[in-house]
Amino acid sequence: MLNRDEMTALFQVGIRAADPRDAVRAALRAHPLPDHARLFILALGKAACAMTDAAMAALPRPARVLVVTNYENAADLAGAEVMAAGHPIPDEGGLRAAQAAEAMLAQAGAQDRVLVLVSGGGSALLPAPVEGLDLAAKAQVNRILLGAGLDIVAMNAVRQHLSRLKGGGLVRAAHPAPVTALILSDVIGDDLRAIASGPTVAPIAPRAHVVELLRANGLWDKLPPEARTALSRPEEDLPPMGAENHLIGSNRLSLAAMAQARPDAVIPPAPLVGDVAEAAAQVVGTVRAGTPRLALFGGETTVTLRGTGMGGRNQEMALRVAMDLAGVPGWRFLSGGTDGRDGPTDAAGAVVDGDTVARIRAAGGAPESFLANNDSYRALQLSGDLLITGATGTNVADLQILTLDG
Repeated sequence: MLNRDEMTALFQVGIRAADPRDAVRAALRAHPLPDHARLFILALGKAACAMTDAAMAALPRPARVLVVTNYENAADLAGAEVMAAGHPIPDEGGLRAAQAAEAMLAQAGAQDRVLVLVSGGGSALLPAPVEGLDLAAKAQVNRILLGAGLDIVAMNAVRQHLSRLKGGGLVRAAHPAPVTALILSDVIGDDLRAIASGPTVAPIAPRAHVVELLRANGLWDKLPPEARTALSRPEEDLPPMGAENHLIGSNRLSLAAMAQARPDAVIPPAPLVGDVAEAAAQVVGTVRAGTPRLALFGGETTVTLRGTGMGGRNQEMALRVAMDLAGVPGWRFLSGGTDGRDGPTDAAGAVVDGDTVARIRAAGGAPESFLANNDSYRALQLSGDLLITGATGTNVADLQILTLDG
C-alpha cells in the first residue's frame, strides 16, 4: 500500500502532465499560426499566465497581450497586461477584465490573428453580463448553480446565455479577425463547449432547453428576475463558429502519465462524476471488493449545499469515504483538485484512511455533523488529512488515487 508521501508524489505526476507551458509549446509546433499582420493574445483561466508565458516565447512580438486569471495564480509577465478576478463567483475585477477583452478584440481586423488560450475557471473569471443583467445578478446565478448539484456542462449551458463572451461570443467579438484557440480541458470528456463556457465554440444548448433544465431541477424560480428575463428572450440567429480549436491537455492525459509512472495501477472505466455521495460509494465498493490494489480515477463530482460549512467536492468525497469505511484497515484514498484549490478553501483535497474518523472524534469533532453542514474542511483539518499543494497554475479537473494492502 502506498504511503501518504508516495500518493502525493503520484498526484504531482498528474499535475506535471498538465503543465500549461509544455502543452502550449507542443501545440504551436504542431499547429503553427498562419501569416497575419498583427497578433493579439487573450488568455483566460487558472493556467492563463503559464500558457501566455510559453506562447510569447514561441511567437513573434504580439500587438497586445491580455491575461485574465484568478488572484492566486496572477503573476507579472513582461509585455502583457495581467488582470486578476474572482473565482468561482465573478467579481468587479472580472467585469473590468471582460470589458478590456472586448476593447482589445475590437481592434483586430481581418488581416490580423487572435490567439485565445483557454483553461478551466475562465467562465467565472470573464463575466460579461448580457443586456439587462448586472454583475450582482450574475454572481447570484453562479451561487445558485454551484450549490444545486449540477455538473459543469449543465452549469455552463446556463452561463452561456447570460454572457456576451461565452458560447462563441468571444469569436463574434473578434470578427472579422480569425481566431485560433488552444484549450486546456478541465471537463471530463473534453466537451469544448463546456470548458470555460466555450468562448470559441457554439453554445451547448438553446435557451429553451436551458429553461427546461432549470425548471426540472427546481431552480427557475430561484433565479433573479433579470436572469429569467434574459433566458426567456427569443433565440438569436447566430453565425457559424469559424474558430480553429485545439485541445492541448486534459484529465485523461494526466491519468495516462500517472499510470506510466506506476505500471501496476489500473484506471477503472467509470470516472468519479455526478453526485458526490454516489462517487464515494463507487470508491467504497472498490475497497470492499479488494481489487485493484492501486486504482487511479479522474473526474469531477457535484455537491448539493445544505449547510453553511466550508469545503469542496474532493474534501466531501474523501470524508464520505472515510465515514463509510471507518475502522476498516488496509486502504488509503487521495482526492484532489489539480488546480490546488478545492472549493473556497486553501486545500486541494484530502488523503484519508481507516483511522480518519477516529482522529476526528479524538480531536473533539463529530463527523456526521460536519458532513450535514457541508463542513468537510474543518473535519479533515481536525484529522490532519487535508492535502495542501498551493496553486498549481493548471487545471484539468480532479484526480483520485486508491491504494490497498496486498
